[in-house]
Amino acid sequence: MSSLFKRDPETGAVNSWLIAGTVMLATFMEVLDTSIANVALPHIAGNLSAGVDESTWVLTSYLVSNAIVLPLTGWFSTLFGRKRFYMGCVTIFTASSFLCGLAPSLPLLVVFRILQGAGGGGLQPVSQAILVESFDRRRQGMAMAVYGMGVVVAPIIGPTLGGWITDNYTWRWIFFINIPIGILSLVLTSLLIADPPYLVRRSLKDGMKIDYIGLGLLTVGLGFLQVMLDKGQRDDWFGSTFIVWCALLAFGGLAAAVIWELRQKDPIVDLHLLRDRNFAVSTLTMYMLGFALYGSTVLLPILLQTLMGYTAEMSGLVLSPAGFAVLVMLPIVGKLLSKFEARWLVVVGLLVLGFGTILLARINLNISFGKIISLWMVSRLGLAFLFVPINVMAFSYIPKQKANSATGIINLARNIGGSAGISFVTTMLDRRAQVHQQVLVGHLTPLDARYQATLNGLAHTLMRQGSSAATAMQQAQAMLYGLLRQQSSMLAFVDNFWLLGVVCLAMIPLMFVMKKSKPQKGPLGVH
Repeated sequence: MSSLFKRDPETGAVNSWLIAGTVMLATFMEVLDTSIANVALPHIAGNLSAGVDESTWVLTSYLVSNAIVLPLTGWFSTLFGRKRFYMGCVTIFTASSFLCGLAPSLPLLVVFRILQGAGGGGLQPVSQAILVESFDRRRQGMAMAVYGMGVVVAPIIGPTLGGWITDNYTWRWIFFINIPIGILSLVLTSLLIADPPYLVRRSLKDGMKIDYIGLGLLTVGLGFLQVMLDKGQRDDWFGSTFIVWCALLAFGGLAAAVIWELRQKDPIVDLHLLRDRNFAVSTLTMYMLGFALYGSTVLLPILLQTLMGYTAEMSGLVLSPAGFAVLVMLPIVGKLLSKFEARWLVVVGLLVLGFGTILLARINLNISFGKIISLWMVSRLGLAFLFVPINVMAFSYIPKQKANSATGIINLARNIGGSAGISFVTTMLDRRAQVHQQVLVGHLTPLDARYQATLNGLAHTLMRQGSSAATAMQQAQAMLYGLLRQQSSMLAFVDNFWLLGVVCLAMIPLMFVMKKSKPQKGPLGVH
């Protein structure tokens, strides 16, 4: 047991796998919180006497503050020290979770969610940076697999867990459950993790300056971008003056931030890292992974509950087996990285995710429970071949001392990709359903023999059940229109799954742009 806690002379840390478990704990808690509140919104709105539309700020406020902090983690780690910054993030996240659970009104809950998002924003990048440096190159794939268990599996089980807690207890417990996890994470971090010797901390007294302009531009750009993505579909996108202003401020702020940061000696976000081809392509691929993961994970529960009559618990049972399958596959992929080049595993992952998502387009309203589970599981298995190898490729040529900045950028890409994916699929659902409805309604005319036969048959059936001729005809027309809307919505889901699958397959050629890297057999060096 004493050897387990013996500190390494180079990193100053104890057994690497204890570190992996420690940082995965906080990561899982934070990623889970991005999705666990979704299903509780109606309960939150009812309990706090607010409209469902107003309650969506519970989600938006968290995503905005989270997105702002993500790319700043490298700078904060340099200013405060990485361990101190990490523990501060866990403390803020845990304390604000407690306050969220006690919130007596919606405005206060939104304020506490902003604090929670700010604390959570630093957890993923710092956790990943700690893992990158705590394992040699040969074991880095397995380390990323442990980290991936939190990042990939948490969004899959989040809605299911949130629904179960809300139905059986109260929505406040979706926040209270973070408290014991946060306390355990703080204790383990204090005991097991130490800043490496090469991580130089610079304070304001040492001449480190706060880049107020860069910080302000990033805050405006990322904040309004997240609001635009989250509220766009609900406010009819650019038909809304509010969304137009959000778009202008978002893209103006981000463009100015890029220009400003590239010209600074000590930038808040080190965008020069994107000059490395592997890191740039990996960041783009991670963005698309977030797009496909969150987009498709939102689609299926909506389909099951709105068109097929599944309860929240039943739809959760459809999603959960895939999460466990990914959990089993992640360590296997970690081992495969010692035998195969990472980009080839990414190609396999994109093929499986792409064709698996296209297979989901075969879902129909009469499909069996077991068939849905099997189709969903096939598509999710591709995620195991993506998350770990993408991260390994991203850090192949990144110096250790730049890991904090690099992890902030790549995690931001995944989160923004997730928001964009959700916005895309919800928008396309409405737009494609309208298109299909216009096509199908063209067949509901007195000149269509099949329509007339079906309408008359329904009317006669209703008349035999006691309805008058006029009432029966009206009821039959209403039933057929309801069926038309149902089929239009189903076709819109089919279109979305097709599009997400094609997007995944379209990413494959980018893997041939990557610089070649050998399987992880040698020691991890600083490039």
